[in-house]
Amino acid sequence: MTAIKLALRNLIGAGLRTWLSVIVLAFILILIIWQYAIIDGWDKMAIRDMIAWEIGGGQIWTEGYDPYDPFTLEDSHRALPQSFIDDIEKGNMAPILITQASIYPEGRIMSILLKGIDPSQQVSELPTGKLLEEYDAIPAIIGRAMARDSKLNIGDYTTVRWRDVDGTFDATELVIADIFKSDVPAVDNGQMWISIDNLREMTQMPGEATLIVTDQDYTWTGEESGWVLKDYDFLLKDMREMIRLKKVGGSVFYIILMLLAMLAIFDTQVLSIFRRQKEIGTYMAMGMTRGQVVKLFTVEGAMHSILAVILGAIPGIPLLYYLARVGYSMPAGSDSMGLPIAETIYPAYSVGLILSVMILVIITTTIVSFLPSRKISRMKPTEAIKGKLQ
Repeated sequence: MTAIKLALRNLIGAGLRTWLSVIVLAFILILIIWQYAIIDGWDKMAIRDMIAWEIGGGQIWTEGYDPYDPFTLEDSHRALPQSFIDDIEKGNMAPILITQASIYPEGRIMSILLKGIDPSQQVSELPTGKLLEEYDAIPAIIGRAMARDSKLNIGDYTTVRWRDVDGTFDATELVIADIFKSDVPAVDNGQMWISIDNLREMTQMPGEATLIVTDQDYTWTGEESGWVLKDYDFLLKDMREMIRLKKVGGSVFYIILMLLAMLAIFDTQVLSIFRRQKEIGTYMAMGMTRGQVVKLFTVEGAMHSILAVILGAIPGIPLLYYLARVGYSMPAGSDSMGLPIAETIYPAYSVGLILSVMILVIITTTIVSFLPSRKISRMKPTEAIKGKLQ
């Protein structure tokens, strides 16, 4: 307790030199917490949107299907077994049939994925109910990114061409029944959604599907030949890996900032020991052991981080709260990255995040403060009082 009182008195007595180091540390603390909270907020929002729009409670793929390899689509379809049909009728599953196609908006050609889905499904946020409306052409829904790229609006007609199961080309007219807003590119970019019954008839694949999306409250535990269950760990792996890489990339920048701050504290401690040799000798002459003096200077250096936490909390708490309310607006064009990114990301602060950053800074500062303080252990009281270092 005595060491803490002496350290605090010495720090306050050092004046501007102390407060410059404390302000820098407080700034780094706020910056690190905010940056990691943004990434955690993005992670939570992206996973929530992917579950709501794309993967539901999990997906069941036909064997050989690979969403990143369009050449697998030709053979990635098979008839639904009776167990799936029963669950579909109960609303636990939604089959999706996928085929490659081309559309011709305003005379231009554009390659797309034509996806068929049950219009009455409830496992996805897709507004498939619009596919039940009556038109003089096959109704289709698209996302905002697809609408922007194709220049299509609600009520527009476009020609679509595809190949059926025998490889024969055919074409028909589609009408845009709705344009939905989704932050998940996997259901938007380069895709058009129509009724699965229409697509089955067009491709001559009656009763078939490419994959099944299950409801969030339903867990499929059965086994069917030719069908493979893909759980959250598999379906969210790429997103979680991207978040991990983002955190690693951000860490490099903050490590550099931390090193600069630690260098300043290290230099401050070295200078302090050099200038306060007589004080150190006086402490030893009064009966303090070398270990106690080393502890005093280590605590004094570590107090920089404690003061930084206290000082940083004054502007940091209202600032971080404000940023959590207004969020961070992503720049234009970020939705073209192919990742689930909302227009505004809201930071996700957690007790674990805040405590881990604070503890990391305090431990690092303590270690950096201890290193130059070891020199005190080699001092002789008489030489220190004279102001001579050995």
